[in-house]
Amino acid sequence: MSEPKVSRRTFGSNLAHGAAAFCVGAGVLGSPRRARALEVALGSGASLGGRRPFPDDNPWNQDISRAPVDPDSDAFLKSIGLERGLHPDFGADYDGQPNGIPYVVVPGSQPRVPVRFEYDDESDPGPYPIPPDAPVEGGPKAQGDRHVLVIDRDHWKLYELFGAQRVGRGWQAASGAVFDLSSNALRPAGWTSADAAGLPIFPGLVRYDEAVEQKVIPHALRFTCRRTRHAYVAPARHFASGRRGADLPPMGMRVRLKASFDLSKFPPPVRVILQALQTYGMFLADNGGDWFISGAPDRRWDDDVLSTLRRVKGHDFEVVRMGRLTTR
Repeated sequence: MSEPKVSRRTFGSNLAHGAAAFCVGAGVLGSPRRARALEVALGSGASLGGRRPFPDDNPWNQDISRAPVDPDSDAFLKSIGLERGLHPDFGADYDGQPNGIPYVVVPGSQPRVPVRFEYDDESDPGPYPIPPDAPVEGGPKAQGDRHVLVIDRDHWKLYELFGAQRVGRGWQAASGAVFDLSSNALRPAGWTSADAAGLPIFPGLVRYDEAVEQKVIPHALRFTCRRTRHAYVAPARHFASGRRGADLPPMGMRVRLKASFDLSKFPPPVRVILQALQTYGMFLADNGGDWFISGAPDRRWDDDVLSTLRRVKGHDFEVVRMGRLTTR
């Protein structure tokens, strides 16, 4: 189970695969210019059947395996922990509750319900198509981040809530964001989302349908660390820290697993994860445990297999060269 997270506001069942499926034309994994019918299922933790959120040229989907290394890479990695291992912040159910950030896929006909936001000035207004039994991160009685993620299969849109609570026929949340999964549009500069960095959460999750069923993760992942900087870099849009140390990582920083790292001694699902980290890397997206990599819960995960990720240390990564930092 994940460790308690640092507050991001201090500054600034076997998961059911729906019986219904929807055939869509989209880029095929590993061959973005080809198209075929992909089955996007309905339900909690449903398979996307290989369909990838966002256009092929979106930052989440860009191959950065040959991108230059940031000149301050060593300092950033040291601040997070060179000897600390990756921590899989997801897995099989823990004490009867989902271990990770769950999601649900709904049809375009899903009724929309009102949502009230605490940070309404940086949240996309409702209504949102959230089913009454939508899974909540940590379970219905959780005290943590309580994310709720909903993918509208037919309109190909993503709805995300942070600090979600069911209220009457609707929901209330600290913040919320809507992303068009067919677009490269970013949130307004300085805006949060359901994530501290102003990024979408769902595209950065390790998911069972990709790591085990598709055997490829064709996009970047997301991770957290405890001490972040009062700064962000694209595609992030928001920071969540008052610290200004130049060695501290900004939100949106992207790291990749070194090409020299040997994947051969890891179990197959973990090799898939590590290959994604070499090809697409992972974005710093929130305050939390150091080197905590995010994923969606699924009872089929083998936690012993996932635990081998801990053998990957901070010094096995490098920071991809960043663009201009935004500090206000």
